[in-house]
Amino acid sequence: MVTAIVMVQAERQRIQETAEALAGVPSVREVYSVTGEWDIVAVLRLTRYEDLDDVVTGHLRKVEGIVRTQTMLAFRTYSESLLDQGFGVGLDESQPS
Repeated sequence: MVTAIVMVQAERQRIQETAEALAGVPSVREVYSVTGEWDIVAVLRLTRYEDLDDVVTGHLRKVEGIVRTQTMLAFRTYSESLLDQGFGVGLDESQPS
């Protein structure tokens, strides 16, 4: 399994629509709106490295609202439980939800 992370700068007035369109692209498994230089992060899961070109250049380029992208390939996956901790930033684990 190949994992790619695509960071996206979107037109300011189209961030939500762009994120929703990205979520519908084949092989896109997760889409996040984020702070900072990039507006959206999409996580792709592909069965073959060769599929990356089809998804990024074939599908993502057709999504309206995208201004710029940067794609990174993941080369190692760590424990899912450790990854889940990263999304708990700012949460006080001692307080009930």
